[in-house]
Amino acid sequence: MSDVTRPARPAGVREVARLAGVSTQTVSRVINNYPNIRPETRMRVLEAMRALDYRVNNAARALGTASTRTIGVIATDATLYGPTVGIAALAEAAREAGLWIATAYADASDPAAIDGAIAHVLAQGIDGLVLVAPHARMVAALRERELGVPVAALHADEGAGAQHEGAALAAAHLVGLGHRRIGRLGGPVDWLEEASRAQGAEAGLHRAGLSLTHEWRGDWSARSGADRAAEVAAAVQAGELTAILAANDQMALGLMAGLAGSGIRVPNDLAVVGFDDNPDAAFYAPALTTVRVDVLGDARRCVAEVTGSSTGGLSTASAPAQLVIRASSAPLTT
Repeated sequence: MSDVTRPARPAGVREVARLAGVSTQTVSRVINNYPNIRPETRMRVLEAMRALDYRVNNAARALGTASTRTIGVIATDATLYGPTVGIAALAEAAREAGLWIATAYADASDPAAIDGAIAHVLAQGIDGLVLVAPHARMVAALRERELGVPVAALHADEGAGAQHEGAALAAAHLVGLGHRRIGRLGGPVDWLEEASRAQGAEAGLHRAGLSLTHEWRGDWSARSGADRAAEVAAAVQAGELTAILAANDQMALGLMAGLAGSGIRVPNDLAVVGFDDNPDAAFYAPALTTVRVDVLGDARRCVAEVTGSSTGGLSTASAPAQLVIRASSAPLTT
């Protein structure tokens, strides 16, 4: 007889059902996130699965349900705060719905990279596809293809409303402080988020009978904000600018750092408002007034959209955009 000790057979559905005191059919329904299961029953099954260290076999499950319970995610510029938070929110929204995500990254300017990312996630047998930080050219490229799965985009479609609303709130805030000479530091023109935020800022000013006096453009990075500091400072010194809307917090940070070296004081000489409310925004010097949007709510919308189902009974309606007022914006004093 061999001295080799064979590993114990992994727990199966029968063992889970026996421990939970339910049928194997009920266990299967819990695994596949079927509705109309009593919460206490679902909890007993999940606790039994944890106790037995039960592992779901996605391949086997797919054979019986025509679903891998996996959503594909294609992201660009994942080193930036916005896309990183978007991916994390999608992972959480998917988990709440009993799903997984398969992620691929692509350079939006490289058609071959886009093709490769699409091929990678489709090979996982995904049930739907979500784009994070979508560029106009990427959306156009996907529309040209017959993917065979539903497609949604974070911060686009219904999610674009919060971006527009938040930027309008930021503009109205500056107008309410007495500012009339307001500029904007925008992001890359081909990003859908930039389009929504730009339109929202313009709408907020238009309601007050105003328009942007200056507009600069960056690439979302703090460096690009710092690179515009000299031009912004010149406009302030010429009396042409008293406030600026930055399309994200990172560019606002870079701009404020660059302005410090030119003698422009924030908010005394120039009020600055960002967008995103990243975790560091409260610790900028001065603390940054910004806009917070409900990324998790929008992620739940995307998950529900591509799967055609609810996200674990949780609402898919995003909370309204919220203005977070801090020290970088102040009433006009001149």
